[in-house]
Amino acid sequence: MKVEDYMTCNPITVQRDVSAPDAITIMATKGIGNLIVTEDLTGPVGILTERELIEYLSLNGRIPNLPLKDVLGYQSFNSITPDYSILAAANIMISEKARLLVFNADNTLVGIITASDMVRAFSKTEDNPSLEHTMNKKIFDLKFTDTVLGAIKLMDTERIGSVIINDQKKPYGIFTERDLLTRILLKNVDLEDKVGRHCSTPLMMAPISTRAKKAAEIMTSKKIKRLPVTDEGRPIAMVTARDLVEAFGVSVSSDNTS
Repeated sequence: MKVEDYMTCNPITVQRDVSAPDAITIMATKGIGNLIVTEDLTGPVGILTERELIEYLSLNGRIPNLPLKDVLGYQSFNSITPDYSILAAANIMISEKARLLVFNADNTLVGIITASDMVRAFSKTEDNPSLEHTMNKKIFDLKFTDTVLGAIKLMDTERIGSVIINDQKKPYGIFTERDLLTRILLKNVDLEDKVGRHCSTPLMMAPISTRAKKAAEIMTSKKIKRLPVTDEGRPIAMVTARDLVEAFGVSVSSDNTS
């Protein structure tokens, strides 16, 4: 499997002097969590992600109408070519905790490949590893009546991309980085509003026995990046798209060396 067959071609880019709110609007309306930031002379200089929004909002409480370069930071990236194998790209993503941009031989940007793209690729293999050693076995939750800002601060402090929302002590929904973009920032919702009013519901979950292939199929079909796993109906761990990439990557690497 090659990167060129699963990458997003012609990814969306913005200049560093675009306004921060305009950049957020682009991410929300296009349904993307990675916005490539460029400069005229040097090309791509970084990737704005939902993580930078969480960090800024946690500290400042609002995104000002100022140029992106004066407000938000962005993440560095590793460069690969379209002929990289999915496995090689996955190993770079996991070992270096890197975002990956795809360039042609003449250094022209032609694509971006994300963890979700890799999950889609790996789901088509015969491999079906366990998730035991890659899932996060610590669940973070909030009450329906807790604030959106409280959720943002928790996600920032714990370096997580989602929080389970409980109503009457039962799992009700999940508030994710994508919800922050599309349900809060795009609609200018007050961060003191109840988080339960803006989370994704019903909550999609899977039993603890779920293996990587089934989890990948669920994430791909539902277009989600996080899947809580349960024991007797109670969420006890979280599987992310990156967790799946790591599980599949380690498994395929082991097969190739055996």
